[in-house]
Amino acid sequence: MIHNDILRRLRFALSINDGAAIDIFKLANYDMEVDYLHHIMKREEEEGFIRCRDKILALFLDGLIIKRRGKQEGVEPKVLKGEERISNNEILRKIKIAMTYRDDDMIEILKYANFRVSKGELSALFRKPDHRSYKACGDQLLRNFLQGMVKKYRPETKNKP
Repeated sequence: MIHNDILRRLRFALSINDGAAIDIFKLANYDMEVDYLHHIMKREEEEGFIRCRDKILALFLDGLIIKRRGKQEGVEPKVLKGEERISNNEILRKIKIAMTYRDDDMIEILKYANFRVSKGELSALFRKPDHRSYKACGDQLLRNFLQGMVKKYRPETKNKP
């Protein structure tokens, strides 16, 4: 799943407009330009599409955490270096933190998308990668989670973002 889709679906689910998105980036100490934001919000087939970098998505998620949970004293958002990547597990974990979800909340959201997962399977996604019970989060689970968020927070809409 490309980061543009994740960012677009998350913004749609939470009804975050351009101004609010730029404010979220500012919370993570990043000055997002409106033009660049519009380019990364486009679909791949649209003219002017620019692929969203891992760094940009991570900064948005960190800003969302700060917006919803408040800034921790002495803790600055970690900026990914050029070769560093953000995994689906980390994306899911950051959404979980920002939205203050418990395991039951996440299972409920996945049910909105008709996707079943047990608590054990879910907890394996949040373990450290070197743990023997760690499980990598696939695109399908992340896509269904975002779809469930859209259905939960925007039940009036029938369209995908």
